[in-house]
Order: sequence, then structure tokens, then C-alpha cells
Amino acid sequence: MKKIKILLATLLISSVAAAQVVNFSGSWKLNTSKSKLNTEFSFAPKTITLVQNGNNLNVEKLSTFDYQDYTTNDKLTLDGKECINPGWQDFQKKSTAVWSEDKKSLIITSKVSTDSDDIIIKEVYKMDGSNMVLESSLSSYNGEMSETIFYDKQ
Repeated sequence: MKKIKILLATLLISSVAAAQVVNFSGSWKLNTSKSKLNTEFSFAPKTITLVQNGNNLNVEKLSTFDYQDYTTNDKLTLDGKECINPGWQDFQKKSTAVWSEDKKSLIITSKVSTDSDDIIIKEVYKMDGSNMVLESSLSSYNGEMSETIFYDKQ
């Protein structure tokens, strides 16, 4: 009986540990040498700052477009509920964030509806050793683009 209790306790501890989600909090800097970026146009942010607190995630990205730096700030919940943040120009960005089944990846799907098109952005955040990896794809009437972007923790 004692062996069964020990086995059950071990299984319970193992299942709780396996259910732990990754905490991506921190400041992350683009590592271009490891990344697979588009040659003509890359939408990879230079830095990403993530603050993950319970069910809330704040995402700040510093990017460059047309030789101008700009910062975006998104506030999301990690329960799959739709969150609305300012998007490109005066359009709204509607996003949902959910954990992968194994709780090791965070999947953020966003939609920006413009006057002429719906832009769909899918971002998958995961860890590769000490690097954060962002698999990012974008689809619109202009076609599809995807990148695998590596970040070093600062």
C-alpha cells in the first residue's frame, strides 16, 4: 500500500510539473544570425519586451518600417478571449492568445480589418534553449509571408 501511495504521489507531482507553462517575461533582442528572415521585407521586431503576470500578457515591440522606429503595445489575456488593441494606422487589432496543448508554446492569432482587406497574423512563441523563438506568419490579399525569428534575453 505504501508503494502505491508513493507511486501516486510521484505521478501527481510529474503531471503538475508537466502542466507548468513557460514564462516568456523579459526583454528580448533580435538575433539576426540565427533567424530566418525575409530578404526583401522583414517584419521582425528589433526588440520585444514581455510581461507575463498570471492570466495577463503585455507585449511591447520596437520595430522599424520605412527607416522609422515605432513601438507597439498589446495587452492580452492568456485564456483565448479576444482582446482589442490599436493596430496599423487607425485600425483595430483583434487578438486571441492560447497555450499549446503541451503548454510550451504560446499562440497569438490577430486580425486587422482594413477598408480593403483582412490581415491575419499568427505568432507562435516558444523557447529553444536560452533563445526565444517567434514563428510569425502574415496573410493578406498581397499573399503570405513567414519568418522564424530568434531572440536573445537581455
